[in-house]
Amino acid sequence: MLRPHSSRPSLLLPHTLPLNLYKTVGLLRSRTITYPATTAAMSTVSTRKEAVSTQDLLPVQVAKRLEKFKTTIFTQMSMLAIKHGAINLGQGFPNFDGPEFVKEAAIEAIKSGKNQYARGYGVPDLNSAVVSRFQKDTGLVVDPEKEVTVTSGCTEAIAATILGLINPGDEVILFAPFYDSYEATLSMAGANVKCITLRPPDFSVPLEELKSTISKNTRAILINTPHNPTGKMFTREELNTIASLCIENDVLVFTDEVYDKLSFEMDHISMASLPGMYDRTVTMNSLGKTFSLTGWKIGWAIAPPHLTWGVRQAHSFLTFATSTPMQYAAAVALRAPESYYEELRRDYSAKKAILVEGLKAVGFKVYPSSGTYFVVVDHTPFGLENDVAFCEYLIKEVGVVAIPTSVFYLNPEDGKNLVRFTFCKDEGTLRSAVERMKEKLSRR
Repeated sequence: MLRPHSSRPSLLLPHTLPLNLYKTVGLLRSRTITYPATTAAMSTVSTRKEAVSTQDLLPVQVAKRLEKFKTTIFTQMSMLAIKHGAINLGQGFPNFDGPEFVKEAAIEAIKSGKNQYARGYGVPDLNSAVVSRFQKDTGLVVDPEKEVTVTSGCTEAIAATILGLINPGDEVILFAPFYDSYEATLSMAGANVKCITLRPPDFSVPLEELKSTISKNTRAILINTPHNPTGKMFTREELNTIASLCIENDVLVFTDEVYDKLSFEMDHISMASLPGMYDRTVTMNSLGKTFSLTGWKIGWAIAPPHLTWGVRQAHSFLTFATSTPMQYAAAVALRAPESYYEELRRDYSAKKAILVEGLKAVGFKVYPSSGTYFVVVDHTPFGLENDVAFCEYLIKEVGVVAIPTSVFYLNPEDGKNLVRFTFCKDEGTLRSAVERMKEKLSRR
């Protein structure tokens, strides 16, 4: 047990931070040291700062609006994966590289000197490529100069949209489970979050509950389709109902569509393409998921000029600009032929089949996933008390990583029976993970 320094009150370590992290934090203390006097000008007592030991900790400090948000579950699970040598089917990044033609475009951009700050809202070539891709996908024609803002990944697009368009006290509706960045950023904006829970087996939108929740006090609804973590895709009926309610109540819609090219059982529908919705919608997307280049962090937000203004104001003071050479390479990527996207879906469909059939064979109840590269399962056949306990057991005893979904709900109890696996891994890795679970995971 850690014992505090005798001159200080007892201090508690936040349970989510690993102990060795404190060794690198710049927490300092004073110590009085006596030196031999050599000149009259030299003091015999000097105060020097030295790094604090683990027995000499100051409490970590964080703004109240972020107090409830701990180290992200993705960081925690990935650290455990490394510690225990587990196969990581938790965090959604591929263990294979993106296409050569895109990487070569990045190399060429670097070599040709495109290495200084880019224009704040995106290099013209990428803005134009985003517009062309959006027109092919939705039929909408937008202005690359006035309606597209390039950001450092979709997560920054989300932050810029929320911080640029939401005022303290504004009511925003989320659908749980949700990507954890949503709630944290809404908290930073001082929003009043209302939540509607999507429940298994199909995670359909409870439309009557939505109708009773949305009102003239609602500023915005945040939608993610295809949906992380469930793999659900919002149906046309659901989107039409949401659109009608938003028009009736003058509500904005923020749509996170980063998995739009990973749709399997049905076609992706962009909210902005529905009648009357473009003028009240911010559509957010990114390069990383579609081109297996998550580390590049190239994203964008598409919105009409009156909404783009707020997005760009926030973006200017978040990152100002995004990696210049990667933007030029992203423009090349977005001009890929349709055959690229068709092959992508075929490849991921095969990976999905390996994981889904394997999980069923192990004994999980597997829920349908129409899009994304995630699958949600019910872990309760294996007898652990909740999703966190199950995931810890799975890592330490079985050697496979999954993500507990309770972190994606305002009420963690709603997700305690569910865990998320990802299939954005090579087929060998997926098969190895399934074999480990078949060998070491037994129903109770």
